Amino acid sequence: MDAGKQDEILNQLSEGVVQFDEDQVIRASRRALDEGIDALTAIVEGLSRGMETVGDLFQRKKYFVPEVLMCADALNAGLDILKPHLKADGAATKKRRVVIGTIEGDIHEIGKSLVALMLDISGFEVRDLGVDVSLERFLSEHREQRSDIIAISALMSTTMLRMRDFIEGIKEADPEALTMVGGAPLSAEIARGFGADGYAEDARGAVIEAKRILAID
Repeated sequence: MDAGKQDEILNQLSEGVVQFDEDQVIRASRRALDEGIDALTAIVEGLSRGMETVGDLFQRKKYFVPEVLMCADALNAGLDILKPHLKADGAATKKRRVVIGTIEGDIHEIGKSLVALMLDISGFEVRDLGVDVSLERFLSEHREQRSDIIAISALMSTTMLRMRDFIEGIKEADPEALTMVGGAPLSAEIARGFGADGYAEDARGAVIEAKRILAID
């Protein structure tokens, strides 16, 4: 397939999510498979890219919760078609486990959910705890799931400041636990200062960073 046709289909996927047009997403997902586009490429460069735009629109108060929920429905319609066609990944055979959630006091969902989605389709076993997650809940799930990474999100500067205490609490309870953090107020430098083992700026970067700190090729 020529690059122009692939870009057209990926744009249809992305725009379908942004415009919460399930029918368009379904048609574009089927067309992607018919045209031989890799399912992971269609998800990452199409559906996920669209949801990143939705997250930006929500942050700028252009979209509100009802629109975001309809966008998520469109996203899931595409995932239902594309996920069965994902090729096995090296990480998938090991089934590394990630416990992820938005830190206590913070109810921002979209960015964290995108990271969870990208980790899932990249072969990780993901336990998404949702939002407003306490340190005790992170630790309880970490012990129960025997997770390889505890991933903590914060989208507010006030809740971001609590990450240091969370990371210290996690390391005190389990010195071998690996932590990864992300969210708009954070930077790699801040994450290092908090004692995090990894930092990701976006959902795609989270997969790369998770593999790095776990030494997965």
